[in-house]
Amino acid sequence: MMNLPNKITLTRICMIPVFILIFYLDVMNGWNYLVSAIVFLLAAATDALDGHIARSRHLVTDLGKFLDPIADKVLVSTALVLLLTRGAVFEVSFFAGWGLIVAGICVAVILARELIVSGFRTIAAGKGLVLAADKLGKFKTVFQDASIALLLAGMSFLPGTAGIVIVAAGVILFYICTLLTVLSGVHYIVKNRQVLSERADEPAEAQG
Repeated sequence: MMNLPNKITLTRICMIPVFILIFYLDVMNGWNYLVSAIVFLLAAATDALDGHIARSRHLVTDLGKFLDPIADKVLVSTALVLLLTRGAVFEVSFFAGWGLIVAGICVAVILARELIVSGFRTIAAGKGLVLAADKLGKFKTVFQDASIALLLAGMSFLPGTAGIVIVAAGVILFYICTLLTVLSGVHYIVKNRQVLSERADEPAEAQG
């Protein structure tokens, strides 16, 4: 059913190619990164908006359950991969000479976590369970979105002092979000470990 929350989610998906186009629009003399940061934040904000509307108005649908996590993961994954193509941003303040390598490892960890948790939720769904996101996961998302936005925006002001400061803050948040990614993933699976139980009489904790 194409209700309002689902339309907002589809809007977020449609913003992804716009985000990519603006990111690589070098004719904007560097300001493309700042504009892409704004587009990213607007797209990320629709995640909370469609979820709030769906829950408050009782408009949760199977289509929404399918599209919403896909939209979130594709948006973040796209942003992280795009940043790696401009890897010099990770060399600005930390791990001189190793910044891109460390960032690449962090991105791999983040993407791996999302794949693992998605697979875990698929198993839970097959057992008729819906597992709610935990607080660590929500903190991870906040740090993740903030780090991406700062890194994107900061690129427009490099090599100036303001750019270095903004990018440095983004890099710090990026490493924090990577740590939270690992911790939240482990905590999520351990908390709901019964999902992997083969015993039919030992159901997992159902939430949501």
